Amino acid sequence: MATRLQLLDRSRLVVLCIFLGTLREFGAGQIRYLVPEETDKGSFVGNVAKDLGLEPRELTERGVRIVSRGKTQLFALNPRGGSLVTAGRIDREELCETVSSCVLNMDILVADTLKIYGVEVEIMDINDNAPSFQEKEVEVTVSEQATPGSRFPLPSARDPDVGVNSLQSYQLSPNSYFSLQVRGGTDGAKNPELVLEGSLDREKEAAHLLLLTALDGGEPIRKGSVPIRVVVLDVNDHIPKFTQSAYRVSVPENLSSGTRVLVVNATDPDEGINGEVMYSFRNMESKASEIFELDSRTGEVLVQGSLDFEKYRFYEMEIQGRDGGGLLNTAKILVTVVDVNDNAPEITITSSIDSIPENSPPGTVIALLNVQDQDSGENGQVSCFIPNHLPFKLEKTYGNYYKLITNRVLDRELVQSYNITLTATDQGSPPLSTEIHISLNVADDNDNPPIFTHSSYSAYIPENNPRGASIFSMTALDPDSKENAQVTYFLTEDTLQGAPLSSYVSINSDTGVLYALRSFDYEQFHNLQLTVTASDSGDPPLSSNVSLSLFVLDQNDNVPEILYPVLPTDGSTGVELAPRSAEPGYLVTKVVAVDRDSGQNAWLSYHLLKASEPGLFSVGLHTGEVRTARALLDRDALKQSLVVAVQDHGQPPLSATVTLTVAVADNIPDILADLDTLESPANPDDSGLTLYLVVAVAAVSCVFLAFVIVLLAFRLHRWHKSRLLQASGGVLAGVPTSHLVGVDGVRAFLQTYTQEVSLTTDSRKSHLIFPQPNYADTLISQESYEKREPLLIAEDSATVLGKGDSTSNQVRFISLTPQSLASCTSLVSGFFFLSLFEESHKQVRKKSGPDPGFLLGKSDSVRIRTPSNREHCVFCA
Repeated sequence: MATRLQLLDRSRLVVLCIFLGTLREFGAGQIRYLVPEETDKGSFVGNVAKDLGLEPRELTERGVRIVSRGKTQLFALNPRGGSLVTAGRIDREELCETVSSCVLNMDILVADTLKIYGVEVEIMDINDNAPSFQEKEVEVTVSEQATPGSRFPLPSARDPDVGVNSLQSYQLSPNSYFSLQVRGGTDGAKNPELVLEGSLDREKEAAHLLLLTALDGGEPIRKGSVPIRVVVLDVNDHIPKFTQSAYRVSVPENLSSGTRVLVVNATDPDEGINGEVMYSFRNMESKASEIFELDSRTGEVLVQGSLDFEKYRFYEMEIQGRDGGGLLNTAKILVTVVDVNDNAPEITITSSIDSIPENSPPGTVIALLNVQDQDSGENGQVSCFIPNHLPFKLEKTYGNYYKLITNRVLDRELVQSYNITLTATDQGSPPLSTEIHISLNVADDNDNPPIFTHSSYSAYIPENNPRGASIFSMTALDPDSKENAQVTYFLTEDTLQGAPLSSYVSINSDTGVLYALRSFDYEQFHNLQLTVTASDSGDPPLSSNVSLSLFVLDQNDNVPEILYPVLPTDGSTGVELAPRSAEPGYLVTKVVAVDRDSGQNAWLSYHLLKASEPGLFSVGLHTGEVRTARALLDRDALKQSLVVAVQDHGQPPLSATVTLTVAVADNIPDILADLDTLESPANPDDSGLTLYLVVAVAAVSCVFLAFVIVLLAFRLHRWHKSRLLQASGGVLAGVPTSHLVGVDGVRAFLQTYTQEVSLTTDSRKSHLIFPQPNYADTLISQESYEKREPLLIAEDSATVLGKGDSTSNQVRFISLTPQSLASCTSLVSGFFFLSLFEESHKQVRKKSGPDPGFLLGKSDSVRIRTPSNREHCVFCA
């Protein structure tokens, strides 16, 4: 079964290899690119889409991707541009080391067609490395008896670059004794050698300092150097000599292992190996060899075992010093062991607490201690103490027991924890002591409110700030801990311009960051006065307040506003007058402007942008005064157009312009004679519009004039008719009212008529109303009077008419009943009806005085409409 599985796996592997080989055959030829090393990430390598015959957008659609042969992905595909780019920094020396040609291979797979394209990217070397030596300094020893021509090998330099950028040559600093030769190795390496050119004399010069420099062939040339020190060796003719013949030292018995006891020193004036002294013990006893050891090079004598005063109090040893030539000398070492107090006191903590509430009363017990010393006599007498600056003290209870208590109230905000050091010291010589440490935490109590870092705050924010922008951050610190130190911020409610402050700003309750809820406008208000409260989460909570002054900084957001000259509302151009006799500096006019901003944003300057006659006028930079710059000449045109700009000093500056038209003339007629030549300087289209407006105004004026003439003619005609009416009124004046009242013959006929006559001094408002013939009574019903003044009979009319004004157009009504019209047997003539009016008017005048306005006007007329809807003109003007 296992054999079949192995055969199956092998067959699958063969099929996979054949499939991959087929895919490889389906691919096109090799694609080769060149890219220099040390290029930045994302640098262009080659246009893969173009070389594959694809569009850049097809790379993603067809699933084109890199099949990397290594673990590190050095290149990537840019789907937007269809190019191969570097995926990171490429270092040729790191990838290929000393290989001259550095070629990286990769495969590109087109997923939809299962084609693989081979890509080779050659990494070109650049001279980015200088030759370097591994040694910081080279020392070469040469005997003063060496013969000229002797060779001494020197270290070789290394340059990771290749080709011309690699190591090319060496140079040696000029000197009189040595020269440099370079030998080539079988692998092409260049090995420098130092060659002795002349005899050396140590007495003249004991050492020679040289400098070896390695150079490459890159552009620019890079180089590295190493100093060489040539030491001339001497002949051995001196023996070592110790500084003392006997070294004496006293050491305590408790000296620890590895401690240095003393250092012996022997000197030899020879040079080199002849002057090097090696140290060793001579004829050493076994007990001393177990306790001490000697460093053969430094001469240090160390303790390697335990000293015990009760066993050995004195040691004597002999030491020898030998140079490299074999010459030697000896000296003695005498070691005395001193008895010491070698047992330190011991402190045992019987009981203790690790936390104490702040504000605990003095005398609270923290720990109970026991102190002991194994020594006897004075070495066993122990005293225990703690530092004086701590708020604690030790009290001895009985025996060797002590208790640690507080001696004042603790404050956690001052000190959160204490590391109490207890020291026990004996009376030995020297005294020994022991220290232990007790850690004590002070538990918090909510006894401190949050405190702001400043007594008041001032913040500045530019106007037109975005909504939701962070304005300011304030912090209140609570020296308490945990929930007692959790600070919450909120704003005290207040109003500004009728709106609550919470609609202007808000504060993050956790961080104390202030945010703007709206965009501020400096022109509306300059500052906000806020009160911020910080409260902790203790029980009960404590809080504190602080004032915050929020100042709105002005921004240059208002264009200068020109107050004068004001452009006419009718579209015409304002004209300023400048007499031709004006002298230079004559004040023609003054441009007045204001800026709603403040500070330098409101500092205005005036500039003359354009003039129809340059040099004729000038504008004051700060005053805006327009003055003549020179005398006016006859050749100067009548109309002068000036464009004045008003600019503030904000950043960026804002400006406004105004166009002035100056008429150059000595008197008004000269101006009027040529006013038709003045055009609006704003725009050529404006002159055409002005022409249309003038024509329209003229047409309307003509229509209005014709209307007035017709109205006057009509009024004159009406006035003429009213004169005729007054002339005919005298005929009816003599007819008494009694002649028209009480005729029974026409009573039945007139019962179906009720008439209203409305007469005014203005005949256009006089009327006679006949309601429908549904009144059987001789009086008009009350409903017909609700929308008019009360109808008048002979007596009532006197009362109403007496209150009237003869000059006003007061409407008067007369009610004609069938009884009052009974004597009107003939409606054709109409004179009886008019006599009725005249008689009624006389009765009124008897009671209320004359009222000439009651008579018919010049154009008044009286008409009667019958039930058959036929009109009869009783009196027509």
